[in-house]
Amino acid sequence: MIRSEQEYKEAVERLKRWAHAYYVLDEPEVPDATYDQLYREVLEWERAHPELVDPTSPTQRVGAPPARSFKKVRHLSKMWSMEDLFDSQELRDWLNRLYRLAGREDIPFSIEPKFDGASLNLIYEGGILRTAATRGDGEVGEDVTSNARTIPSIPLTIDYLGTIEIRGEVVIPIEAFRQLNQERLERGESPFANPRNAAAGSLRQLDASVSARRRLQFYPWGVGYNELEFDSLYELMEWVYRLGFKRPFKRALVRGYGQIEELYQEFKRDRAQLPVMLDGMVIKVDEIPLHEKLGYTLKYPRWMAAYKFPPVEEMTRLIEVIPQVGRTGVITPVARVEPVLIGGVEVERVSLHNYKEIERKDIRLGDMVLVIRAGDVIPEITKALPHYRTGQERPIQPPSHCPVCREPLLEEGTLLKCQNLSCPARVVASVVHFASKGGLDIAGLGPETVALLYQQGLVRDLVDLFQLDYKKLRKLPGFQEKRARNLVEAIQRAKGVPCWRFINALGIEHIGEVASKKICHHLGVKWYEADPKELLKIKGFGPEMVHSLETFLKSNREKVALLSKLVEPRELESSQESTPLAGKVVALTGTMPLPRSKLRELLEQAGARVVSAISKRVDLLFAGERPGSKYERAKELGIPIRSAQELLKLLGVGE
Repeated sequence: MIRSEQEYKEAVERLKRWAHAYYVLDEPEVPDATYDQLYREVLEWERAHPELVDPTSPTQRVGAPPARSFKKVRHLSKMWSMEDLFDSQELRDWLNRLYRLAGREDIPFSIEPKFDGASLNLIYEGGILRTAATRGDGEVGEDVTSNARTIPSIPLTIDYLGTIEIRGEVVIPIEAFRQLNQERLERGESPFANPRNAAAGSLRQLDASVSARRRLQFYPWGVGYNELEFDSLYELMEWVYRLGFKRPFKRALVRGYGQIEELYQEFKRDRAQLPVMLDGMVIKVDEIPLHEKLGYTLKYPRWMAAYKFPPVEEMTRLIEVIPQVGRTGVITPVARVEPVLIGGVEVERVSLHNYKEIERKDIRLGDMVLVIRAGDVIPEITKALPHYRTGQERPIQPPSHCPVCREPLLEEGTLLKCQNLSCPARVVASVVHFASKGGLDIAGLGPETVALLYQQGLVRDLVDLFQLDYKKLRKLPGFQEKRARNLVEAIQRAKGVPCWRFINALGIEHIGEVASKKICHHLGVKWYEADPKELLKIKGFGPEMVHSLETFLKSNREKVALLSKLVEPRELESSQESTPLAGKVVALTGTMPLPRSKLRELLEQAGARVVSAISKRVDLLFAGERPGSKYERAKELGIPIRSAQELLKLLGVGE
């Protein structure tokens, strides 16, 4: 607990040091929980003393209200483009021109990565970040200061009081890019074409809180206006890194064509293993006084160039689209294209994400298309090229039935999904989910065991689980007597589970634990024989959920009936309507006295709906020890907060 302004200042400095170690040096000094705890204490003190808030506090990185538009900002000095070099001969020609202009050949070069992102110009005055602007036309950019402040690797203050422009690249890690695109697809939004577009789009969000969630990083690559007296560009950048900026994974000081080419090959070899995208290597004359002598063209300085990697985007023709079934039943369209060499790799199969995306981009069979392959990102079609069309191109029709089992597909927003539990393409995932803790909770049936049972032909269906016996299991590799008996006994113990657990174990799209309980409560254990439309009378059931259940039963009704006989699910033992939590939307945060899964089960048995995020719809937040960010968000929204002990009391559970 922070008790004074001095303690507050010391806490802010600790937070800044820990954040720098984590986001810039990649060397965390404390566990995440320790950082989070101090962060909350600082935030509480700042809310109690708003007039004393340190503007450089890590808590101030997010919080500006959404902007209506971006203001224009004039850079203090021009942000130049770079000349691009695409092969060794162009590098030789560039060096020879340089040597002639300089009148000598013993020139040192500073080498660094060329990150593939969005350029950003930071202006510091009096040691404080004043503005951050996009490159724009090189002289005027857009003010994205609020967004830049959310990037942990951009210092809010530096140990230099003069006016200075620090320039660099905002990038998004490849893993964050993949996750972002997956989230966009699930929301029915168009995915970003590549990490560069994702970084630029994230930087230009009118709502800074959106930028903050994108896990952006900033790598400085140069200095604009300044009053420093460095003669070496390499040493100048060393000074910049010491101010608290992120250092690139590799940089060097070299001379001559041979050393430059050797380093280029190293960069090209290493880029696939890096967490962020590179599209080349930057070569700069290291002697700063020589820059003015070498001068500028209309477009770029003569003293620097980008030695680009082989292209990652090429044009080819789309031959056919093949629907593939994933382990969860989702149908993904995969395009077969005329083989094309991209970045040294021959590509002939590329991702198309989903059929809604194909329709949005107006991609047709026979089209000439652009295919991108960046690092180890899966190759994908970014767009069609309509001006190459001959009139022979044909629309791409989404399938109505599963290409593997031929059962009808469920249309779920942007996705198509096979619901058939016996579909060979998804049976392993179905069995794993059926046996998981949220389902029948069968110990010993993890993904590897289920895959082995499937490969050996013992389990090709959920029904097959109940045909397993000791003799069959003992013949499997790795199954000793105890393991075989334990698995058979665990399967037998799964019989007689509550009805809702049985439904939840089936993995029906849109039907979770709460919905499963309502189905059992209103339709009974013979729910699969009833008309799903009866569920429309139940609060919380909409047409999408009912349609999902109808589609599922159309493919699986007989199997569900047989499984029900084997599992023998029982009715709910008591009504939920009379409990004090019935109909409430609740959330949990912090360390709880019982496992989250158990609390969720008890809450839903009591008629509550448990959600993972805080919004105005939440009725109650139950907080255990060391609560997280949900606690602060609930306080902001005025949501009632109760202790973990009160939760146990409401549930009728002893501590």
